[in-house]
Amino acid sequence: MTALLDAELHIAGSPILWREIIGNVFGVAAAVGGMRRRVWAWPVGIVGNALLFTVFVGGVFNTPQQLNMAGQAGRQLMFIAVSVFGWYTWYRHARRETGLEHRGVTPRWATTRERWMLVAAMLIGTALFAQLFEVIGSYGPWAEAWIFTGSVLATYGMARGWAEFWLIWIAVDIVGVPLLLAAGYYPSAVLYLVYAGFVLWGFSVWVRTMRGAREVAVGVR
Repeated sequence: MTALLDAELHIAGSPILWREIIGNVFGVAAAVGGMRRRVWAWPVGIVGNALLFTVFVGGVFNTPQQLNMAGQAGRQLMFIAVSVFGWYTWYRHARRETGLEHRGVTPRWATTRERWMLVAAMLIGTALFAQLFEVIGSYGPWAEAWIFTGSVLATYGMARGWAEFWLIWIAVDIVGVPLLLAAGYYPSAVLYLVYAGFVLWGFSVWVRTMRGAREVAVGVR
């Protein structure tokens, strides 16, 4: 287990932990499953979250960066908690679905009230968590707070089937890429860039799905 945790890959003289790479690969796989609305996306994502938690608590698990990024580490734990909810929600939906595809959720736009709730939660959550992360000495507390709050809201929105969750991920990526580059977490920074393109693709897929469902509903009437 120690050998697995300490295994490194050296690129251009910079050490990179294999568990950071593997954790992010699981994250990409979970994102693909989320785009396709497959229930297996949630347990796959949980495995990646557990690995990345050990990466971002660098002072405890002896990473090359030796940085404790409380926001990044904390969001992995929140991912796991929210993912359990999402897993259960999508599993129940898939079991009820009578079609052959057994999708985990039916996408929809959030209501106006739900959108305002997301905006308020994003602003308030960022302000509160920034104070917490600053107190505990996290690297980049305000950026960490923005990423942490947005990640939780995006994961919750995905569980509820709100198409807006893809847009929240874009807001997270815009802040996450420069933060992770500055902190030396290069695989995670690259993953954020990959996510940005993937998120736009996923958003378009969900929008087309909703448009198709609406056209079918109109045709039935």
